[in-house]
Parts: sequence; C-alpha cells; structure tokens
Amino acid sequence: MKHQFDFLIIGGGVAGMSYALKVANSGKGTVALICKTTLDEANTVKAQGGIAAVTNLSVDNFEKHIHDTMVAGDYISDPVAVDFVVRNAPGAIDDLLKWGVNFDKCDDGSFDLHREGGHSEFRILHHADDTGFEIQRALMEAVRANEHITVLEHHFAVELITQHNLGMDVQRTTPNIECYGAYILNPVSGEVDTYLSRVTLMATGGTGAVYATTSNPNVATGDGIAMVYRAKGTIANMEFVQFHPTVLYNPAETHPAYLITEAMRGYGAVLRLPTGEEFMQKYDSRLSLAPRDIVARAIDQEMKIHGLNHVCLDVTHKDAEQTKKHFPHIYEKCLSIGVDITKDLIPVCPSAHYMCGGIKVDLHGESSIHRLYAVGECSCTGLHGGNRLASNSLIEAVVYAKSAAQHAIETIDNYQFNESVPEWDAVGMLTNEEKVLITQSVKEVGDVMSNYMGIVRSNLRLKRALRRLDLLYEETEGLFKRVKATRDICELRNMINVAYLIARQAQERKESRGLHYSLDYPWHAYDKKNLNKK
Repeated sequence: MKHQFDFLIIGGGVAGMSYALKVANSGKGTVALICKTTLDEANTVKAQGGIAAVTNLSVDNFEKHIHDTMVAGDYISDPVAVDFVVRNAPGAIDDLLKWGVNFDKCDDGSFDLHREGGHSEFRILHHADDTGFEIQRALMEAVRANEHITVLEHHFAVELITQHNLGMDVQRTTPNIECYGAYILNPVSGEVDTYLSRVTLMATGGTGAVYATTSNPNVATGDGIAMVYRAKGTIANMEFVQFHPTVLYNPAETHPAYLITEAMRGYGAVLRLPTGEEFMQKYDSRLSLAPRDIVARAIDQEMKIHGLNHVCLDVTHKDAEQTKKHFPHIYEKCLSIGVDITKDLIPVCPSAHYMCGGIKVDLHGESSIHRLYAVGECSCTGLHGGNRLASNSLIEAVVYAKSAAQHAIETIDNYQFNESVPEWDAVGMLTNEEKVLITQSVKEVGDVMSNYMGIVRSNLRLKRALRRLDLLYEETEGLFKRVKATRDICELRNMINVAYLIARQAQERKESRGLHYSLDYPWHAYDKKNLNKK
C-alpha cells in the first residue's frame, strides 16, 4: 500500500516533535510522524539533568558556553556549529516555553539553574530530576493537539527510498542521491507499506542498545544511522560513544540502566571508592566535576585496580530535605533497592549513554542525501566533537529542528512525489527457531561491543570486534533475505550496521581523543597540555 505525506518524520523524541510542530502550521502540506513504539518511549524521556542555554547574562555569556563546549569536545567540535547552537539556544528555550514546558524557577521568578560537569557557570535549566520527561510531555500534548500532524505509533521504518529502488546503481560516491520516502512496517497488517514524501526527517535517536548495558531504552538501536548508511549517506564520528559515568549499579537492570544525573555532582556529590576514599584528585583538578569522558575513564580505571563492580557517589553531606527536593525520582528509585541517598553511598558505574557521531549534516540539518534531514542524537552536527558537554543534547535537537524546518519549508516546493517507486518486495516467513537466532545475535552484539568497544580500547580489541561483527553481519543478511520483514530482524540488522561503524571508525582514528581512548595511542601529558591551548 502507498501513502503520501509532504513531510515524513521518522522518530518521535524532542527532535522529531519540535520539527513537526514547526512544519505543521506552514501551509506547505501534510505531516506524518512515524514512531516505532509510542511517543512517550523516546530517549528524550530519560534525560534527567536538563538543557543548557545562556539565560543569566549577569554572570554568563555565549563565549563561556562556546569555550566549555570546545574544551569538552577535545577541540574536535566544529566551531561554526558550536557558535550556531549556543547563540540560538535562548530562542529554542522560548519555543519550549511556548509549547508548555515547565522549568523550575526561583522565588523571584528567575530560572533555577544547575551546573554540571564541564560547565563553568550555572546554566542548566531543569524540571526537578526529570527534565526530559517534562519536555516530552509538553511536546506530546502539543503534537497530539495539532490537527495537521498524523501520528503513526508502532510503525517501524525499514529502509529509505532512493534511486537505488528505481534500479540505479547507487554508490557512496554517487552524486545527487535523493530520498523519496521510506518503506514502513505496518503493525496491523504485518506488511511493509510505501510512504512517499517530498522531504524526510530522520530523528531516530541513539545507539545505546548495541551495548550490553546502557542508560538508553531498548528502542535505541541506531535505526536511522543504519538506514542512511545503507542508503549511501555520510556517517561521521561514530567512534565517539559517550559513557555516562554514573548509572545506578543494579545487575537486575541493564536495558535501561537507571541514570544518576550529572546534576547531582553539580549539586555537590562526591565520587568515592566503597571504602569512602576519594579518587578523582588523581585524574583531574576539577575532581568530580570533570567532563564525562575523564570521569568515566577514571571510574573504569579504579574499578579495574581494585577489582570492583562499581564505585560510589556520596551526597550524604548535603541537607537531606534539599536532596530529596532536588532529586525526588532518584531518591525513590534508590530507596526501592535499599539505598537511602541521604544516608548511604550510591553504587554507580559507567554505562553506554550517548552517540556523539551519526548522520553528517550541515547547519540546516540536511544530510549528504538530498531531501533528507537528520536531527537529534542520530545526527552529527559537529557540536559535540570528541565528547558531548552535559545537557547540550536537548538544546542541539531543538535548535537544529527549527533550522531544518525552516530550510525544508523554503525548499519543499522544488520537490515532487516520485510516483514510480515500486512497492516492497515481501518474501519469506519467520519461524520460532529463527526468532531464537535473532535473540541470540542481539546478545552477541551487546557482548562484543561491551567487551571490545567500551571505554578503553586497543587495536587487538578492535580487530576481534570487527571479525565477530563480520560473521554476525553475514548470518543476519542471509536470514533477512529469507524471512518476512519484522521489527526484530530489522533492529538486529541496524544494530550490526551501527556496531560495525563504531568499530571501523574507531580503527581509523590513530590517536586517543575525547571519548575514544586506545591503549595503543595513549595521551602524552605534553600533547594534551598544548592541545588545550588551542
């Protein structure tokens, strides 16, 4: 079955919904928002800490935020993208407020700003310790109330449609590749339908689910990145996988692991060994407020030195009532496993958290494939460089969603629906035995990535990862050609593609930089010192 929408949006987090709200009232055509589960299961919901923007001009300014972002990104960040996001951040906050987002405020009406690792000033707007949930709530209400937006939940994007589907031999070097829409799996019929569009937005979120333990929801299988890669689009910086230093150590929960927000360290929490001994002084003068890559490596090192499964976060020296007020959800979650954060040390460990790379885009959010945009965690704007500064992700999504929407609105009249696109060629069926194979392969991908592509890497580990991923790829592609398309088999394909890209691009980087740390290319103190002068 064929469907036509002028604007096709794949993904329902803050990026997809804010873009949808921008284009819906433009009068330029119909809008479809594709979500593979429900709108409230997006990765946005898991963002506890907040959203970064310069709003207190009495002490903060754009130059400080730009500098903090460049330092955290290990000077790999694109200065133009950094400047673009930072200067447009206050306007993005205004948009969120108009859409009904409630940020915490002080008694005088000003924003109650937090400070997080890597930030030189208090500039994090938040809603208690569930900021992402609050943003998602407000945007969902606005989207569902907009009669111009068709929301299709439990629909799964299988492949992008390009000239390849018209019989053209499309290679990565082919000029002027165009996107005509996507093939979408219908949950009711079980068939793959054809969705034609004039412009398409990829807003599918992150890749955390390719690791055995992650703070991301299970839906974060890197679908958009994998689809664009298969469509011969440009993918960059995949080696920079951010591990959040502090997720709650609870072996019963690995997908998703419960996040202990960085704002808690900004509030004054201190990292300690289970014995109570501090250790961050050995690694960075900023102690527990060092950027995430430094803290995650420090924790990883201490766990290996002492043979630990976790370290601890100590907030017991702070006022108990204030702690419960600032972090009510964390307090309740920890209490549910027998930890009273006002009296007890919190067991924490690093976990796969955020993809700093992805689909390469320009300042309009447009990818190397014409008529195809990418916004949010699946995109690589250049903002994050080698390591994302805390709370820069949500603001990046809103800023680039607005830019992509404006560009799409201005150019959409240049494009027509491509009526010659063929429908999906459906073959095969899935047996219970094959479902077991898929489940096992998903587990293997997680084990390979966590064992060989974690916080610390080496050339030997990368080679082993690629060899095992090559075998998984061959097995899965062979299975995909024989069975009917389902969400399970499609997610597995995407996870293998993404895992391969992480390993391959890590192998190509012959240095330790940002989140990519290799035992074969250790940092030298002199090099690091001089780099930070840039």
